Parts: sequence; C-alpha cells; structure tokens
Amino acid sequence: MGEDRIFIETEKVKRLMIFGKYYALEMKLAIKNISLLSYILILSFNPFWCQENNDQKKANVIIIITDDQGYGDLSCHGNPTLKTPNIDKIYSESVRFTNFHVSPTCSPTRAALMTGLYSNKAGVWHTIAGRSLLREDKKTIADYFNENNYNTAIFGKWHLGDNYPFRPQDRGFKHVLIHGAGGIGQTPDYFDNDYFDDHYLQNGKFEKYDGYCTDIWFDEAIKFIQKQNNKPFFCYISTNAPHGPLFVDDRYSQPYEQENVFSKEFYGMISNIDYNVGNLTKKLEEFGIADNTILIFMTDNGSSFGDTKYGSDFKHFNAGMRGKKNSEYDGGHRVPFFIRYPDGKFVPGTDINKISAHIDVLPTLIDICNLNINEENNFDGKSLLPLIKYPEKKWRERMLITDSQRIEHPIKWRKSVVMSDSWRLVNGSELYQIIDDPGQTKNLASKFPERVVMMRNVYDSWWENVSIDFHKYAAFKIGTSNENPINLTSHDWHSEAQVPWNHRHIRAGIQTNGFWVLDIESDGNYEITLSRWPLYLNLPITSGIPKRPSIKGTSVIESRVGKALPINEALITIGDAKMRKLIDDNQTKVSFTLKLKASKNNRLSTSFIGDGINMGAYYVQIKKL
Repeated sequence: MGEDRIFIETEKVKRLMIFGKYYALEMKLAIKNISLLSYILILSFNPFWCQENNDQKKANVIIIITDDQGYGDLSCHGNPTLKTPNIDKIYSESVRFTNFHVSPTCSPTRAALMTGLYSNKAGVWHTIAGRSLLREDKKTIADYFNENNYNTAIFGKWHLGDNYPFRPQDRGFKHVLIHGAGGIGQTPDYFDNDYFDDHYLQNGKFEKYDGYCTDIWFDEAIKFIQKQNNKPFFCYISTNAPHGPLFVDDRYSQPYEQENVFSKEFYGMISNIDYNVGNLTKKLEEFGIADNTILIFMTDNGSSFGDTKYGSDFKHFNAGMRGKKNSEYDGGHRVPFFIRYPDGKFVPGTDINKISAHIDVLPTLIDICNLNINEENNFDGKSLLPLIKYPEKKWRERMLITDSQRIEHPIKWRKSVVMSDSWRLVNGSELYQIIDDPGQTKNLASKFPERVVMMRNVYDSWWENVSIDFHKYAAFKIGTSNENPINLTSHDWHSEAQVPWNHRHIRAGIQTNGFWVLDIESDGNYEITLSRWPLYLNLPITSGIPKRPSIKGTSVIESRVGKALPINEALITIGDAKMRKLIDDNQTKVSFTLKLKASKNNRLSTSFIGDGINMGAYYVQIKKL
C-alpha cells in the first residue's frame, strides 16, 4: 500500500487545509457578533470537527466467490448463450478489474485471498494430500475484520482444512456454515450429500438443511446479515457451484436444453447462482444497507470447460483465452473481479486494465475500510484503492506470478506464469504479448530474449521467497479442548499416490495409503479409532453399501455400489509405537489405546489388511481420554 496510500493521505491533508482556512475565517467573523454559546453550536456543526470526534459508520463487506466459473461464463463478458442478468447488473454498477488473476485451482486461490500472500508461501499449493491446509501462523481476512469489531461469517466452501487448527472457526470466522473439504461429495463431507436436503457443518457440527446447497448458502447469509442490526459485518459467500458433480434442479438447466452448450447443467448451476445474487442484492436494498456495503464478485479459477471443443463445430466460450482450470495459460487464472461500493463513490462502469490479483483483495479492503492492523504489513499484494479512486494515476508496473503445482513437493517452473500488464512468460520458456495475442498462440521468446531473462529473474526471486517453508508439514493438533475427538480423513493423507478424496473413491475401495502429521499438545491416553466408513453410518468395515439414488426433477444421478472388501486386520503406527488387531466381519470400527507424550510432527499411518488387500483407513477418529 506504501506510496499509493501516502498519495491519498496527502490529498486528504491538502483538502483539510483548504477547508480549514475557510472555516477559520468564518469563525472569526462569527465571534464578533454572537455569544459564546452560539460559537459552540457553530463549532459543533463543523463537518471536519465531527469527522474527527465521531465514529463514522463502518462499511459492510460481502465477497461472493464461485467455483470453477471462468471469465467467459458470464453474459456481461460476451457469453452468447448464458444468461446472468443479476450478475450483469452488479457488473454495470461496479469498478471492473479486467486483468485480474487468481491461482489455477481452488485451495491456492482461497489461501491467497484469505491472507494477501502468495498461496505457496501460505503452505497451500494443492487441493488435497495435506497441502490444502492454510498454515497456522498466517492471519486471515476474517482475523483482521474481527480485530476491528466486525461480525464475520462464511457460507459454503472453505477448503483450507477441516480439522483444528485449520477450520474457519479457528481462523477468525465467528459464524460458520460449510460443506466439508473442497466440494459436496468429497471425503470429509457428510457421506452421500448430493446438493439437495443435505447435512452441513454449522460451527463444527453436522446439521440437516432442506433445499439446494447454493440456495442455502445465500439464504443463510441473508439471515445473518439481517440479524446484525447495524453492526458492521464481513460475509464470505463461497459457492461450491458450478464445480462438479453438476447437480441442479431441472428448472435451471432446461432453458439450455436446446442450446449448443457443453453442459446445460453447468449453465443451470450458474443461472441458480445468478438468481441468488439477485435475491441478495434485493435484500440489501430492503435492509437499507446496499450503499454502505462493499460487494465483490469473483471466481476462484478458470472455467472447468475453458476452451474445450465440443464436436466439430462448437467450442465452449472462453472469452478468447487459451486454457482452463489448472492451466498456466490465461484461461486457467484470469477471472472476473467486480467491486461495488456506492458510499465510497466508486464510479460505476469503470474498467481498470492494470494487472491485479487475489493477493490484492485483503490489502485493498484494509485500505477501504480503514482497518487497524497491529503488525507490519508483509502482504505480497497491494491496495487497489488508488487505482479505484484515481484510475488515470500513474501506476508502477508490477510483475505477478501464479502456478499450479498439485503435487506433494513443489517443482520449480512447474505450470507457472510470470505476468505483467501486457506480457506472459509461461513455464519459463514461452513468451506472449497478451494484448495483441490474447489466445496465446505466438511464442515470442526468441524475438525478445532480454525480456525472457528479466522475467525469469523475477521468478527466481519469487521462488526463493515462497519456497522457504516447503519442507514443513502443516500439523493437525490433538489433545486440546478445541476439537476432541478429532475426525481425520484420507483426503488429507500425505502421499505421492492418488489419495481417496471423494465418496466415489471410498465406495470403490481404492487401495492406496498415506500419513497424517500430528502435533500432540498434551500428555495422556489417546484412543485412535479406524473405520472404512464414517462412524455415523455404523457400517461394518468389510461391508459394501447400496447406491445413492438419483433425484427426480434434477440432474442428480445414482452413485455406484459401495464395494465389500475382505479385511481382517488393522494396523497403526505413530512415532515409535506400532499396534495391530484382528477384526471380524461385523466390526464397524477398531480402536487402539495408546499413551502419548506431547511432541511435534508425529506421523500417523494406518492399514487395513486382508486377502489381496492393503490400504489405509479412510476415516480415523482420535480422542484424548
């Protein structure tokens, strides 16, 4: 924020000095003719005196972030088929950052958004395998708003850890309503959730909700907002839609039945989001807080369909960009970013073409809301407020970097891009002039070798900075009152192999393994319980499970049958301790009791063993007795 903040503050001082002289003159004239009481009354109406002595109403903040919806998946961005009238209205009323970038996948974007740091530095470079856990020492946007007396809430998708100390309620959010992990149907989520009438985590406990998931996120957010009674709030609405599986009510997908689209269900899920955005904005007007609410709309990565071709004559609309989700090309990480704030005098319809990113959101909101922060500003991002207030102001050229690792141990240059306003260096070797070549078809590296070297140097410095803690594991904490028992899942195994991160894998009985990293916070006796199925299902370890049925009137399809497995032995290893037990066909779980001492970075691994079977326990509960 540095020099740009100084510029703004200097302008404020100048204005105050000018108006201060005016008011001083007026006061001299008034004193000659009025009593002391009258003078005091006049002074009390001096707007600048009032500003300094009365708390101004704080702005509310709402961030809406959707999942796997790309830049081209909006009608306001030129999609010829998709209809998003309510989001289009926000677009027309907002300042739009047209060169705004995130990470190419879910968790890394959310880590950067939460912290103002590059996601790799925050410990998040994957969506599973223990590498989606936001490091405990990184403060979040909710922490900052909490410290400034805001109520904070999250609705929908968190995807930065499902157990202490990584849950949203551990990271500054006072009210939490979320699904598990990165999407409905992933391993930590309530088993066989299907988007309709599901169980969600309300402040750490599964509760049943009636209705469609996206409707619930918005409806509950509106209830939260209505209850604030003029107390400022930070509300984070993070939809899992339109991430797959593509389940939605037919009434939203049917309008696209006859259209030449890649997926009518994908479009239908976006249409449902649009409906809910419209309902939210209407409620803000009804509550009388629309003008005093900073409303941000953005998405977490490029479209899941991107520039995919459909048959011989159709290509998913991608706004002319190359690539899709998980891609280092612009289609993987350039996304919509609209910010509306009428009371802030943000000029509607302003397009800002300077490069910006998810790491800028937190510093920007700190600036707009004038939040007090108690520590030195070490953000990788910078405040965009100077650009919003003074779009024509000279803005120092910057270089931003994003990548997609999605592996246990990051590799330098892997699926990376160095970006400026007009240039992209992809994977350290491909150079594109993005203004003239938005589809990134002409590699100019041989024509501009000096620019390649310069941008490679920027990447080298960045890598040195973000890679310092790559060797460290983010550890779950056991033996505390914050979460006891703690319920771990295979979603967070550390492993080079495929981890079972969704219910399809659990049903199929995928035979892989890995380990969790634990900090034992206190000495004591611990019970470690292994199961193949979530404990609340009360199913034998060896048994299968019937299909989850389809739902009429929706795109929900039946699941596969859960496979029975001939398991007869269980094994655990933690630190130097190793224990095994035989199990029979009727056991729903197998428990081990161990005396453990407080210690850091302990690896816990488990195994289910049988005839031709050797796999980890998908679900493990740890309880300090």
